[in-house]
Amino acid sequence: MKIAAAAYPLDFFASFDAYAAKVTEWVARAAAEGAQLLVFPEYGAMELGSLGGRDVAADLEACLHEVARWKPQVDALHADLAAQHRLHILGASGPVFLPGQPRPVNRATFYGPSGILGHQDKQIMTRFERETWFVDPGQGLTLFDTPLGHIGVVICYDSEFPLLSRALVEAGAEILLAPSCTDTFRGFTRVKVGAMARALENQCIVVHSPTVGLCDFCPAVDENVGAAAIYGPPDTGFPDDGIFAQTPLNQPGWAFADVSLEAVAEVRRNGGVLNNLHWHEQGARVERGVIRA
Repeated sequence: MKIAAAAYPLDFFASFDAYAAKVTEWVARAAAEGAQLLVFPEYGAMELGSLGGRDVAADLEACLHEVARWKPQVDALHADLAAQHRLHILGASGPVFLPGQPRPVNRATFYGPSGILGHQDKQIMTRFERETWFVDPGQGLTLFDTPLGHIGVVICYDSEFPLLSRALVEAGAEILLAPSCTDTFRGFTRVKVGAMARALENQCIVVHSPTVGLCDFCPAVDENVGAAAIYGPPDTGFPDDGIFAQTPLNQPGWAFADVSLEAVAEVRRNGGVLNNLHWHEQGARVERGVIRA
């Protein structure tokens, strides 16, 4: 299959139609290249805060609510595009206020040709999310069983915690999607290193989609640094450096790569190393304790 990872800029919109036109053009461009799985970044939905005007977009709390109120229209748009082009889309994540909960979660919704397949909420919040923005963690992990394979989602900071990805892989995941939003090269590198490490230790494909560029109207996402990429284990049947494709740093666009789940199965069965198979041997070693020398 062909996978597309977006390096996605945030724009100011005067209307929802303008936002819809942008997303439609991005999806059409990837579909024209033959992509079957499209991945948009963490907090890419924050550009919808502009629909409330600059004062609303500039207010951390008001912007959360403005973005969240457009969720039904965003879902309808992405579901229509997935059906029209017969592909799967992980939509850009954004705040969702759940019934009875005063604070939002950071939710990425997964769309297929038949409609909404489900969602993944971010599990472990960054310092900004928990100390300043007060965005709450979600309540567990989701494995999406699709015609393209078994797919899990680890949103940004989640990709830096190996046990989350491991739980998805042990449930059957062959592909992990890692949407991100980072405001420094350091932050981007942390997610990149985490994503590449998850591909190595689980012998799977990891798709990294970041926000990129400046956003002068929303302080929560005002600076965005990153490059979109598709990673695999640096082993038999995969690129020697583990990178299928990568966009230039901070340049909007799609990264495309043709990947094979047969290659995932083969490297897990007969790779130069067998990280996925040998994962549990760590436990026996750790149980012996650490000797001080």
